[in-house]
Amino acid sequence: MQADRPARVETDRAAAAERCARLRKAGLVVVFTNGCFDILHAGHIHLLEKARAFGDFLVVGLNTDSSVTLLKGPGRPVMPLSSRALCIASLRQVDMVVPFDEPTPADLIRVLEPAVLVKGGDYEASRIAGADFVVSSGGRVEIVELLEGYSTSSTLERVYGSR
Repeated sequence: MQADRPARVETDRAAAAERCARLRKAGLVVVFTNGCFDILHAGHIHLLEKARAFGDFLVVGLNTDSSVTLLKGPGRPVMPLSSRALCIASLRQVDMVVPFDEPTPADLIRVLEPAVLVKGGDYEASRIAGADFVVSSGGRVEIVELLEGYSTSSTLERVYGSR
């Protein structure tokens, strides 16, 4: 059974949760990853490809503009939420994009109840927001090795110089 397509940006958490519940009921594995995805690059694609391979339906939690600014500082994001969401939702690996405004996606993870939580290799499992919930619910956390040489911060530094 194929997950319902096309990918879309879902701003209604209740609708996103209902969709994930339907998929779980159909026996599909819901996978969740998250990030700012400010200036999409090969490292992001690598993470999303690996994340999608862990299940049947990939949900990407996407930091809102205010959330990115809190995490990354003034001048970020470079790309507004609408552009970042469109780019991520357009990728074949991604089934649904859900923006979140909180500092971490922990609340969103509790609402969506994914079976697999995926983060990049710069995280330790014990420090991943929502990991405790996923594991206690019978799911698992997967850490994907980073694709060396790719990061938004280093790309911006090359473009603009150190700020």
